[in-house]
Amino acid sequence: MDPNIMLNRKTLILIPALIALSGCTTLFGKQPKEITPETVPTSTFTPVAVNAPAEIAVPENQWALDLSTGGRVIIQLRPDIAPKHVERIKELTRAGFYNGLAFHRVIDGFMAQGGDPLGNGTGGSKLPDLPAEFNNFPHVRGSVSMARANEPNSANSQFFIVFQPRFNLDRNYTAFGRVISGMPYVDAIRRGEPPVVPSRIVQASILADNKPVPPVLSEAPLPAPVATDLNAPLAPATPTPPSGN
Repeated sequence: MDPNIMLNRKTLILIPALIALSGCTTLFGKQPKEITPETVPTSTFTPVAVNAPAEIAVPENQWALDLSTGGRVIIQLRPDIAPKHVERIKELTRAGFYNGLAFHRVIDGFMAQGGDPLGNGTGGSKLPDLPAEFNNFPHVRGSVSMARANEPNSANSQFFIVFQPRFNLDRNYTAFGRVISGMPYVDAIRRGEPPVVPSRIVQASILADNKPVPPVLSEAPLPAPVATDLNAPLAPATPTPPSGN
């Protein structure tokens, strides 16, 4: 079992790292110990650049999530580092799989996890599990990665979006993209394990398919999002209190 992070096979729940070493009990609601760049051995790890190559940064490789928090999130998919996972995301998205699904486990300062049709962390699609495509893309703020069980080749449909850097996940979970627009709508996802009233994916689409943003989103809208500057320093997020709890 990986000493830093574990994903229970039965529940498919991400459990934050270093419980034994840091003394924090993240499973019971306390915040995970902050992982900083200094904890990563730089001599053995060269991260992939967060900016996608020009041939990758096209609408066919941009995933649009229209969230019930009030607007559209654009995720730059990275088929150059995780081609099978990107293909799965596109296939499920175009089949309407993600429409209406909840973010069922959301930990402030860590991540928001969704993509489970059962809404409790135990579900997935009817497609086979994916072989791992662990890579050197860092789990920085806005990174999108696949949840999995303890078995490396067990990712299916569940994914998570990182609120704050969690470098202990690098090369242990398959990162396949990063938010490039609409991060305020991610920050507004309601917290909880599960949230009392979960935030949802109203509609998922591939940007090349030109699907408009749904006219009605169920939660109060936020100010218009701005594009994420991928070259800017990673500042701490401003917590957004969950509404309706």
